[in-house]
Amino acid sequence: MEKLYTLNPKALWAQFRKEHFAFWMVCFYMILQYFDPMEIYHSLTFLHLDKVVFFLALLALPMDPQRRWVRDSTNVWMTLFWVVLVASSALAIYPAISWKHWFDFFGWLAIYFLIINTVTTPERYFIFLVLFLLANFKLSFFGARTWIKRGFGFVNWGIIGPPGDFQNSADLSIEMLMFAPIAFELAMFVKPHVKRITHWFLMIGAVTGAMTVLGASSRGAQVALAFQGAWAAIQRKLNVKVLIGIALVAWIGYAILPAGEKARFSRSGTDPTSLQRFDYWRAGLKMIESHPVLGVGFWNFPAVYAAEDPNKLWHGTAQLPHNIFMQVGTDAGLLGLGVFLILIFRNFSLAKDIRRMCARNKNAPPFAPNIARGLVVSAWGFVIAGQFDTVAYYPFLWINLALMVSLANIVRRAEEQTVSVSSVQQTRAVAGSLPAPGGRVRSGLPATQNPK
Repeated sequence: MEKLYTLNPKALWAQFRKEHFAFWMVCFYMILQYFDPMEIYHSLTFLHLDKVVFFLALLALPMDPQRRWVRDSTNVWMTLFWVVLVASSALAIYPAISWKHWFDFFGWLAIYFLIINTVTTPERYFIFLVLFLLANFKLSFFGARTWIKRGFGFVNWGIIGPPGDFQNSADLSIEMLMFAPIAFELAMFVKPHVKRITHWFLMIGAVTGAMTVLGASSRGAQVALAFQGAWAAIQRKLNVKVLIGIALVAWIGYAILPAGEKARFSRSGTDPTSLQRFDYWRAGLKMIESHPVLGVGFWNFPAVYAAEDPNKLWHGTAQLPHNIFMQVGTDAGLLGLGVFLILIFRNFSLAKDIRRMCARNKNAPPFAPNIARGLVVSAWGFVIAGQFDTVAYYPFLWINLALMVSLANIVRRAEEQTVSVSSVQQTRAVAGSLPAPGGRVRSGLPATQNPK
């Protein structure tokens, strides 16, 4: 692990080569999800690379010597959430629409289980995390460069990401919220192990992620970014140095925020975008009230809204409700929304468990507390930005949750191994103090001494 902490490409590659084919395929699948070459180069669509790689990983998993069936209550809640979505699809107002989108969550459920049962060692986790950050650094660098070329100016469409899950400006912003805190925490951890240029490379990743959020014109993501900065500071204990740093970063962020974006904040609540969201939220509440158990059906919100309020079609069509809780509530009712909230809470509670286990076990991976902290800050970014965007079935929460559960499993195993070794040592110590066969111990005298 010490070699991996240096982030030396040769050391990372040497360790990667030692791993099983199943782990290679999981890493490859993750890279495909973030680069999505089939969306960029449509001539490759016929290859179905993502599906091929996924099934190769699934087939190779039973042969992986490091595979583990990870037992965690999160698994039960993930499965239950899928069951509720299936039930809501079957009983939907427009079932055909629901079944058309059946893979939107099931795909993430399968990927979640594949990750937590394959990424089972500190070495694998560290490599997987580095690849995740590299894939996101490409996005953050692209976003920051685009904003710089504009002279830090404002445009209505924000920053368009590459084709795929992050093409929309708001979705790209949320992915940067998921990436920047983890990059920052990893940079802080590896600082004693790496060259200064490598440390600052990671810090630049966090900075370009924040710059992409500022330039992408998504007010919800920008509010989430401000919260993340404050929360990260609280987690790292406030002191004068930290407070000065927060004030300086906040001032710089506000200073470079385009005037057009500041004007949008001043119009919040009265501009057409805000009024559209208010209409969607009111309609969503009515849908949940009329269908409280399982909602109107998976992905049925736009069709139901268009049928019930045909005179309120913004931009000539009905869109999704622009709120993750409203999205899940209308898709799966209060039952699905309750499970969804438990999954988010489970993410936060696992981070506390990880830090607690690491505090009492010196053999736990030393990077675990930092990464757990980064994952929590990322999750808060998703929750806050998700109040203004419809991203419940995007990779944000599900990849974050898989990384958290996988990390908790690795830390838990380290603690179990420590306890096991300690028990063996105690047993040997007790066995060493016992008399040899046939010997007797009386009155506290050694077995070899005859009391007569």
